[in-house]
Amino acid sequence: MHYLGLLNEMIGLPELASEHGSMVDHMLEMVHWLIAVLLVGWSCFFVYCLFRFRKGRNASASYAGVRSHASHHIEIGVVLVEAILLLGFAFPLWGQRASEYPTGPDVVRVRAVGEQFKWTMHYPGPDGKFGLVDPYLMSGDNPLGIDREDPNSADDFVFTELVLPKDRECIVTVTSKDVIHNLHLLPMRMAQDAIPGTVADMWFRPTKTGRWQTICGQLCGAGHAQMVGFMEVMSGEDFDAWYKDNTPAAAADEEASPPAGGTGGDPEAGA
Repeated sequence: MHYLGLLNEMIGLPELASEHGSMVDHMLEMVHWLIAVLLVGWSCFFVYCLFRFRKGRNASASYAGVRSHASHHIEIGVVLVEAILLLGFAFPLWGQRASEYPTGPDVVRVRAVGEQFKWTMHYPGPDGKFGLVDPYLMSGDNPLGIDREDPNSADDFVFTELVLPKDRECIVTVTSKDVIHNLHLLPMRMAQDAIPGTVADMWFRPTKTGRWQTICGQLCGAGHAQMVGFMEVMSGEDFDAWYKDNTPAAAADEEASPPAGGTGGDPEAGA
């Protein structure tokens, strides 16, 4: 397997920091080797044709064409390999990420809201329930339009960076306030379009602490290149302390349980 990963090492993939990311990298290894074999093989065949069918050796054109079926066999072999990659790797990986969403009190949930040209993260607080949001309530002090009259929003807070704990399942719900954006988390091998008026979830388990840049993967306007954010993965203890420090004081006094993302809230409510 080390030799299979040589092409990935040569290309220089970003640092891997998620549990499922090794499956993505493994599929990329197979695709890179397939493309490398095709590149070398067809290049050699092209050079052979230039020499074999040069004008000096073939003064008269042949209208019979190639009689050998070797190229057909090679093409069928390439199709079979591509089918194995698609059905054996891509579809199962996609199916797992699209249907097997984690549940339980330790799941951390975050809403990531894109706009030209930044991201704002909405955390549900210790109760694990997102408060309602209303676009008519958006202002400089309330960039996401959180309805503070909703009891579930009493402990909600927003942050300019995506902060997550190590070794806990995380669900990030992505949406947009204006145009189509894309939250691209390279170390997590995960990306999701942010489309106005809709929400979409992506989930993963961080396996490494650190701090990385997040990028927008969709051309979203003149400032697209400057739409760079940050993602930080902390240890569980540090994350709990950070969560508590950012929870509104009044709500924190009412909550005795430690912070956990939870699954009780519906991030689509009021979106």
